[in-house]
Amino acid sequence: MIPPRPASSPSIGMLDSGVGGWSVLIEVDRLLPQVPIHYVGDSSWCPYGTKSPEQICERVFALTDYLLAEGATMIVVACNSATIHAVGALRAAYPVPIVGMEPGVKPAAELTVRGIVGVLATEASIAGEKFHQLVHNHAAGVRVITRPCPRFVELVEEGQLEGSEAEAAVAEALEPLLEAGADVIVLGCTHYPFLRHLIEATLPAGVRLVDTGPAVARRVVQVLGENASGNEVPGAIRRVETTGDYERLLSLAPRLLPNLSFTLGVCGIA
Repeated sequence: MIPPRPASSPSIGMLDSGVGGWSVLIEVDRLLPQVPIHYVGDSSWCPYGTKSPEQICERVFALTDYLLAEGATMIVVACNSATIHAVGALRAAYPVPIVGMEPGVKPAAELTVRGIVGVLATEASIAGEKFHQLVHNHAAGVRVITRPCPRFVELVEEGQLEGSEAEAAVAEALEPLLEAGADVIVLGCTHYPFLRHLIEATLPAGVRLVDTGPAVARRVVQVLGENASGNEVPGAIRRVETTGDYERLLSLAPRLLPNLSFTLGVCGIA
């Protein structure tokens, strides 16, 4: 484990299994444009949803060590699968603030009228004990139906956000949830908001959508507290890196991060 470097001003390190965490990066950037952000997507190991908890933990610790060595003063785990399987161990190991993700079961349970909530997520997210505890604690009396959507992650990583293939994948994922009567749908993976336009177009009137990205960004502001305004530098540096293919990163970044000023690179973690 690499200890964090001391820093006089906050710097946010963010990690995800790939480009999905960019949906959270956008929300954090909107609230904290003055704070530097260093994002690493582990696209060479994507998706995390099909990996074992041990593999996920190993990768998350490697990425965290790298971000801290590069000057991050807090870590945002912008990945539901990584949060479920690694955030507890991270908080026990590192003396820095760590913000994680979790599917929006609590707000969904508060919004549902029919008492039926559908959760779109990865296999790793819905299989973890943390998810079941989340349902137990915040959705008593609510029927929570889960639907793994590994194809969603692949589509976003490939940049296929439109077209018949993406539309078919969305329709197939939503069909059993809507047939069961779900009136709230939870986006339980940070990749999924990039398909939000297709999901919303498929939902019947009256069905609500829950995305936890904005709530996580507000939590980051809360954790930083008064330090959030401690680096008043307009256009703070955004570094966006991948462990995968640079050409794919170069192609996806302008499409998924169109209003963000960033530098692109490849992280040297094998």
